[in-house]
Amino acid sequence: MKTRALWITGIAAFLLSAFIGGCKDENEEKLGLCPLVVTTNPANLATGVPIDQVITVTFNEAMDPATITPSAFSLTGPVGSGRIGAGLNSAADISGSLTYDAATYTMSFTPSPKLKTNSTYTGTVATSVKDLTGNSLQVNYVWTFSTGATVLPSVVSTDPANNATGVVLNKVVIANFNAPMDPTTITSSTFTLKQGTTAIAGVVSYSGVAASFKPTVNLTPNTLYTATITAGAKNVGGTALVTAYVWSFTTGTITAPTVNSTDPIDLATGVALNQVVSAIFSEAMDPLTITASSFTLMIGTNPVSGVVAYSGTTATFTPSSNLLAGTTYTATITTGAKNIAGISVANDFVWTFSTPAAIPPTVILTDPIDLATNVALVKVISANFSVAMDPSTISTLTFTLKIGVTPVAGTVNYSGTTATFTPTSNLLSDNVYTATITTGAKDLAGTPVTSNFVWTFSTVPHLGPLLVNLQSVARFGIIAGVGVSNNAGFSVINNLDVGIYPGARSSITGFPPATVVGGAIFASDDIAPPGVAAMLLQAQNDLTTAYNTAAGATLPAPAVAPADLGGKTLAPGIYTSATTMLLQNGDLTLDAQGDANAVWIFQVGSSFTSIGTAPFPSPSGGSVILAGGAQAKNVFWQVSSSATLGDYTHFQGTILAFSSITMNSGVVAEGRMLARNAAVTMTDTNIINKP
Repeated sequence: MKTRALWITGIAAFLLSAFIGGCKDENEEKLGLCPLVVTTNPANLATGVPIDQVITVTFNEAMDPATITPSAFSLTGPVGSGRIGAGLNSAADISGSLTYDAATYTMSFTPSPKLKTNSTYTGTVATSVKDLTGNSLQVNYVWTFSTGATVLPSVVSTDPANNATGVVLNKVVIANFNAPMDPTTITSSTFTLKQGTTAIAGVVSYSGVAASFKPTVNLTPNTLYTATITAGAKNVGGTALVTAYVWSFTTGTITAPTVNSTDPIDLATGVALNQVVSAIFSEAMDPLTITASSFTLMIGTNPVSGVVAYSGTTATFTPSSNLLAGTTYTATITTGAKNIAGISVANDFVWTFSTPAAIPPTVILTDPIDLATNVALVKVISANFSVAMDPSTISTLTFTLKIGVTPVAGTVNYSGTTATFTPTSNLLSDNVYTATITTGAKDLAGTPVTSNFVWTFSTVPHLGPLLVNLQSVARFGIIAGVGVSNNAGFSVINNLDVGIYPGARSSITGFPPATVVGGAIFASDDIAPPGVAAMLLQAQNDLTTAYNTAAGATLPAPAVAPADLGGKTLAPGIYTSATTMLLQNGDLTLDAQGDANAVWIFQVGSSFTSIGTAPFPSPSGGSVILAGGAQAKNVFWQVSSSATLGDYTHFQGTILAFSSITMNSGVVAEGRMLARNAAVTMTDTNIINKP
């Protein structure tokens, strides 16, 4: 996939370069694809830009970081906004820091100090910026934008609201502004809280657009308080509030909180072993007082370890491990629990409950059943339990599917008493699968299954004929009898070898510019490493065996191939022609119908030819398309004479040719070019990928 992505990127670069004419040097010689500015932030002619805006410029390709320098980018603005010493009668250069992110091709400029309001700025990217191959921006990139007007700061909301009543005694007083403020102006001098004329001690803080006043001690019940934000508070632009903002609120009376209900209820029996114990209060509580000290669970005098949490009006105790079967537990909320006004519950609240005796769950039915055969490739595997299970214990950790020791990816779900495993993709034909429910699966009481439950089943045979066994010749992307040539262009063979036998290394030409990535080139006259000639002879013998196997395949019964395969969709099988076979008017689609192991064999009595035209992929057809899970490694073309692949076509499968194989310009193949007696020729910029 990485090779294919690189190939697509190269084609895109080629088309873009052709469209814009390409970069040129001082002698008007084309150098390749130009770097371009594709986006800026702010955009050209943008208005209302924030004064703390970070200016970004994104290029169409990776740039040379060494060329991203202060001389490569400038931002100019109104006189007086730039560096010290800027001219008095011209726009000023803006100071700031410049960075470059190679992952996103983005250059960022952070002005320092911030921009001015109601001002127009001009950004310029100079032609000294270059890409990684040394190509420069062809012209300076220039754009403009304007900042917004000054917004007077104001308080837009408070907590408590003005004239609020019943305010809790441990209240943190908050004022929200319409814009970010200068934190240095939000202090105990500009944010005050008073009871009458008496100032309340507290800590002032600021975050986002909110200023907070936290009293040092709880407020007094049934008391009127006045909060004030003075005109000394200023926004980040230095603009102060027009007038002081004042609001008042009254605190509530003291009422002790109570526990209204519990789960389990007092004296409950048959409680699940994975029970989370909870208590619901009459009012909101102070979360800091709901802890393992104020909410306990005991077996007699022995404490149970667990995690205490609080949300809304509910406190929960989650035991660190499942409760014990047949056991009585005592839960307690102590007087250490307090409401948000700091008032404790009047007395310890105590309740008890007991758990049932444990009965292990079992798997009573599976689909497919154990040792089932001919199971469909589109199959959801299921297991039915004897009792309802804890859904949190039914997962890909406790319900697995494997081929041998290899895990199968899938999604596990649970409903009622049934667990299901849905494979991410179709099952593979011709395979035995093993499904397992582990002892990690537990019922609602927390009781696990006694032992792993394991069953096996086998899938249907694959569609089409038996797979042609390439044996040792499978390592080659190209093997030929007399010659291997790359006539022009940067052809690439990926993750496969290139070989010639009985021809000599001198008959392998055009390497480079052609390259072999993840493989090597072998010739019959190589003296190192030892045994090359014998290895190549064996590969040619295995090719002959594979050729004869494909030519003699008769099951299922071969179908007569159409005169032109173009525009046809073929199911797995054997397709034969007594003479030539042509792929011209449209593409050939091979539909595996969901069977990734489906096999195709094409028996060609004479020559095979596909015909295409530029650009890639050929718009006139001539390509082989895989559908329904089909794989190129399962497609075989037995050609009794020579094979020719058309210009700019995409080919799938292994060619087993008696004579020669020719790849015309721009052909991309997912497969192998294996010629028994003649040459393999790459005409211009061909790619062969391992199927």
